[in-house]
Amino acid sequence: MNVETNKVVSFHYTVRDGGAEPVDSSRERGEPLTVLIGHGHLISGLEKAMMGHAVGDRFAVSVPPADGYGERREDHVQRVSKKYFKDADHLRPGMITVLKTREEGARAVVVKKVGSSVVDIDLNHPMAGKTLAFDIKITDIREATPEELAHGHAHGVGGHQH
Repeated sequence: MNVETNKVVSFHYTVRDGGAEPVDSSRERGEPLTVLIGHGHLISGLEKAMMGHAVGDRFAVSVPPADGYGERREDHVQRVSKKYFKDADHLRPGMITVLKTREEGARAVVVKKVGSSVVDIDLNHPMAGKTLAFDIKITDIREATPEELAHGHAHGVGGHQH
C-alpha cells in the first residue's frame, strides 16, 4: 500500500529550517505523527513529497515557503485584546503562543509587544518565509475508516478523541 489521498499515514519526521539543530522531531516524542492524507493536515509540499511512498521508505525533502507556511509579510501584525489569550500576563516579546479565532480556529502567533490591555502579534506563522528540510520515515499506511473520512481526520486507537 502506498501513500495516497484518504489513506491514514503514520510517519516519523525531523524538520530543520536551515540551522543545524532540528526545529521539531516526532522521534523526540517517541510516537510517529498520524494523519489522514488529502485533508489539509500537512503543508502541501510535504504531502506532495509523501505521495506514492510505502511503509519503510525513508527520504528527505526540501519544502520552499510557497509550499510550506508561505512567505513572510512584514505588514501582517495586529493588536489584540489580552482577553483572547490564555495566560496573557505571562506573555513576553518573542514568545510563540496560540490565538483562538472564530474564523480560523487556533493559530500560532509570535508576540511582538505586550501592553497593559493589548498584545501586538505577528500573524505570520513562525515558519513563514523559511525553506524547511524534512527527514521522513513512513511507519504505517492503512485504509481510513468511514468515520475518519466523515470527520476529515485520523482517529487514534479506540476511536476518536473529540
